Amino acid sequence: MVWDLRGALLKKQEVESARLADFEFRLRARTMKLLAAPLDIEPAILIALVARHGDDVLLDHVAPLRPDIDIPALQAMFDACRAEARVQLIGELGDPSPHRLA
Repeated sequence: MVWDLRGALLKKQEVESARLADFEFRLRARTMKLLAAPLDIEPAILIALVARHGDDVLLDHVAPLRPDIDIPALQAMFDACRAEARVQLIGELGDPSPHRLA
């Protein structure tokens, strides 16, 4: 029986890609969940935006929900929530950096 290096590397790529995609989605959803509290908005509303829109337009859809908050302040809140979400997820799931073959 011969070990298939190509097959092993392809499987590793698939597993790593899925793991990183899962982490990224969890990061986006957790960010919105954390952002809901200071904005006083139902978390489910913001989390639903993650499924429908890319990161580049998320704040464009959040801004009309709280017109009293200017865009730079909203961006600062989003960045702080994203950093906190990343710290929480790394604590729960571990570092998302790809595992290297040694």
